[in-house]
Amino acid sequence: MSDKISVLLSEDEVAKKLDDLASVINRDYEGKCIHLVGILKGSVFFSCELAKRLTIPVTMDFMSVSSYGNSTKSSGVVKIIKDLDEPLQDRDVLIVEDIVDTGRTLSYLMKVLKDRRPASMRLCCMLDKPERRITDVKADYVCFNIPDEFVVGFGLDYAQKYRNLPYIGVLQPEETE
Repeated sequence: MSDKISVLLSEDEVAKKLDDLASVINRDYEGKCIHLVGILKGSVFFSCELAKRLTIPVTMDFMSVSSYGNSTKSSGVVKIIKDLDEPLQDRDVLIVEDIVDTGRTLSYLMKVLKDRRPASMRLCCMLDKPERRITDVKADYVCFNIPDEFVVGFGLDYAQKYRNLPYIGVLQPEETE
């Protein structure tokens, strides 16, 4: 019993795109200190790899959010499981997310964080599925636009497995009978 995973984006492709993205962010935030806000758990790998490539001053914090409700009602209600440890007021904030899908959770989260009065706030994501978008959320920085496939690796999981893969793969779970 094993799931099948096909490589969508190789480790080298991800590393190259991270280098390119970090160069753009370094240029855009030149002379500033950027406060990265990673959204747990999926963004941990991406947040850390991005931070290592930034040459501007960086501070980091993490938060964990969860959408809840039943599957027949897409309320978009979000529960904050772990809030930030430090205030955002007057900071240049970059929200770091692993994947932007429907945008419901991020739309809510960005409103909550904006109310904390950062000097600026932008969104950075490793993967974007724009055709799945339900809310008007647009990332300022995107590594890859991907098709509507279930992906794992580089922080993304399936039932808490496969986060540690160094590449991004498309998962085809084993059929259960």
